Amino acid sequence: MGKQNIQSLRGMNDILGKESELFTYFVENASRIAKNYGFTYMETPILEETALFKRSVGESSDIVNKEMYQFIDKGENDVCLRPEGTAGVVRSFVENKFDRAGGTYKWYYYGPMFRYERPQKGRLREFHQFGCEVFGIDSVYEDANIIMMLKEILDFFGIDFTLQLNSLGCPICMPPYKENLVKVLTNIKTELCEDCNRRIETNPIRVLDCKNEKCQSLLINAPKITDNLCEKCDSDFEKLKEILDFNNINYVIDSNLVRGLDYYSQTAFEFTSNEIGAQSAIAGGGRYDRLVEFLGGRATPGIGFAIGIERLLELIKQKDIKEDTIYLGAMNEEALNTITKVALKKRKTTKTIIEYAPRSFGKHFKIAQKHGANIVALIGETELNNGTIYIKNIDTQEEQNLKLEDF
Repeated sequence: MGKQNIQSLRGMNDILGKESELFTYFVENASRIAKNYGFTYMETPILEETALFKRSVGESSDIVNKEMYQFIDKGENDVCLRPEGTAGVVRSFVENKFDRAGGTYKWYYYGPMFRYERPQKGRLREFHQFGCEVFGIDSVYEDANIIMMLKEILDFFGIDFTLQLNSLGCPICMPPYKENLVKVLTNIKTELCEDCNRRIETNPIRVLDCKNEKCQSLLINAPKITDNLCEKCDSDFEKLKEILDFNNINYVIDSNLVRGLDYYSQTAFEFTSNEIGAQSAIAGGGRYDRLVEFLGGRATPGIGFAIGIERLLELIKQKDIKEDTIYLGAMNEEALNTITKVALKKRKTTKTIIEYAPRSFGKHFKIAQKHGANIVALIGETELNNGTIYIKNIDTQEEQNLKLEDF
């Protein structure tokens, strides 16, 4: 009996070929922009205690309820693969006592996240996020700064988007709003879906985010958090809009935008694209001033965002930056040592491919084109004797013989 081929798990894809080029292109440029905004790189483990996500993402969220890869490991620990990035960063922040040291911290990260969802276009079980988190700045100017940085990243990649904005209030204005909302929801309870009924008990504002069309139509007249903000939340939200207006950043107010995680307060935002079907959110985030406290640290303001990399790759129009690729080949055995020495120097500045088998002129060109090289550089007997190298630029068809040191 023949052995069955092993395939990748459903919703877990390899990244290679054209996609891997786009992936690294995205990560390199998003990282560069983050560094320009004062962020430094950090990485947290892919595996964490399940309790971390229950306490931060929240028991009421679909992620914790239905989608986590959770298991008991060999040491009897209840662990899970991270479903999102912020909770691990906050855990690290508290564990390393940055909350006690005070000051400002800005980190960016990227890597795989895992959710047991029904795979579909733009939604995978292993997906990648690029995220940024800021701790220690309690200013709406930082909210605007984070939004402007995210806009700059999307602009760099030529992505059209709509920015949706909301305020989720604070511990002063959110409780009375929730109470009011629960009264309204209880009256229409029998008509709402099963998930909404569960959310009324656990976290009623999550009902606003329900994707069920019937629920959405029933909620049209539900009270809006933006009409029930306290004085500080209201003035902060007005200030945020003023800063964005001043910087010519367009946005739409969406009072049903609550995000899929329980830890947000005040500013919440989402960048959506109408080019990738129903799964239109490509990035989002908000303020989470109480999350450090939830996870046992000293109260510290925080704000951040995450970008779904796979969703973005579908939209990236890679800029036409033609970088040279040099193909180096030897026409005879004697030239091989010289070729390797040349490669060593060229690789300091340019992508360089080397062919170790001596070939004929025409054969070298065929191999060079397979590798996508646009500059072919060859050394044969004549070149060795003269200390030169033959070069042809495939794009311009220009040929020349250069002194080795000039090349």
